[in-house]
Amino acid sequence: MKVLDLIVFFVYMVGVTAFGSSFYRKNKSAAAFTLGNSAIPGWVVTMSIFATFVSSISFLALPGNAYQSNWNAFVFSLSIPFASILAVKVFVPLYRKANSPSAYTYLETRFGPWARIYASACYLLTQIMRMGTILYLLALPVNVMFGWNIVIIIVVTGLAVMIYSLLGGIQAVVWTDAIQGIIMISGAVLCLLYIMFSMPEGAGQVFEIASEHHKFSLGSFSLSLKESTFWVVLIYGIFINLQNYGIDQNYVQRYMASKSDREAKRSAFFGGMLYIPVSLVFFLIGTALYTYYTAQPDALPAELQSTEMSDRIFPFFIVNNLPAGFTGLLIASIFAAGMSTISTSINSGSTVILTDYYKRYAKKEVTEKDSMKVLYISSLTFSIIGIIIGVAMINVQSALDAWWKLASVFSGGMLGLFLLGAFVKTVNVKATIVGVILGLAAILWLSLSPMAFTEEPLINFASPFHTYLTIVIGTLIIFFTGFLATIWKKKV
Repeated sequence: MKVLDLIVFFVYMVGVTAFGSSFYRKNKSAAAFTLGNSAIPGWVVTMSIFATFVSSISFLALPGNAYQSNWNAFVFSLSIPFASILAVKVFVPLYRKANSPSAYTYLETRFGPWARIYASACYLLTQIMRMGTILYLLALPVNVMFGWNIVIIIVVTGLAVMIYSLLGGIQAVVWTDAIQGIIMISGAVLCLLYIMFSMPEGAGQVFEIASEHHKFSLGSFSLSLKESTFWVVLIYGIFINLQNYGIDQNYVQRYMASKSDREAKRSAFFGGMLYIPVSLVFFLIGTALYTYYTAQPDALPAELQSTEMSDRIFPFFIVNNLPAGFTGLLIASIFAAGMSTISTSINSGSTVILTDYYKRYAKKEVTEKDSMKVLYISSLTFSIIGIIIGVAMINVQSALDAWWKLASVFSGGMLGLFLLGAFVKTVNVKATIVGVILGLAAILWLSLSPMAFTEEPLINFASPFHTYLTIVIGTLIIFFTGFLATIWKKKV
């Protein structure tokens, strides 16, 4: 490795950690730790929402996915406008009116304490798995760059993010998010341009080779529900993004941290919409890498030529092909993408623990000192568990597919519960509980039956649906069970 790359990378790591930790002086209360006293500038919140969308899952797994197959996964991004508009019209006003640091206080007001516990527990499980996946993807390029052990990289990175997240609270998270968002966009665009103009016959060769191999395809338009067709990914994207905007603590906390309703709405809309062109850049990078190594097959080592190694292609290119200093910038960009999301998960997770569990069920008056102690301990615990999951992700074939499947499982259909509360004025609580039970049963069947019924029995009980539809089916079962039961009760 060139000395300049090392300097750029380590200056970034030390600088971000120190900058985030500097907010410790402004972080002496639970309100400051969780909401920044609702005084954070709108543009900072916008970049923070964007940075929450983008992670090392985007920066490495999206190019890896495009390299391995086509642009089918980009359909996910096309679903964002629908969720963004609904967030501005419905979700932001709803949570600003509820005026709670937790996204799940609202569910208790509609359905009772059980709904709050159910949704918050699903959220915590989702964030833990997300942190682990991101830590693993962050470790890949550093492993290639330095040859360091992946486990050590995951542990050190997790601890670094934990330090400034724990010391600086939400203010450290959103301000570092804003800086990291600018770094990651700059790094991605510069890298794409470098790849395209490094082609033997010029940038146009990227589109020629990619078109010949159908790399720009958005997937099959068939109505099959067994494969990741255009429609399956679009539906999955709509439901996941509705969940992000509607019930995800990461986003709701930023609505509440904004100075006004108007700024909260603007941040929610533009923070999400900014992800669409940036994700397009990531897919172009993956496609450009495919054409680069198709035109120059000898430039790619034999051990990286199998489809199982697609997540490692981009890190390999960064380390071996970019000029001095540029490599360090790209590694910093990848870390910017991942660290912003991890820090968000740590802060929001600790906020949920404090608001939905400790304060809700404490048998004594909770002092400011008690609150800060809980926030610090839960932040530490979240970081450690995330590190453990990150180590467990090693050797997973596709980190993107793994994350999407895990997100569907651990989301637990909680979106259905939220939509029922938000759009149905009067609900039957008992029917809603039955709907949640049925939804969870469906989710378990959809997730586990393909593994349980690997052979061909006389009657195949394996799910006929693609894994991405897990959240869709679970959500619809919960929503329509509660909705139809409410209508039936009125008629009776």
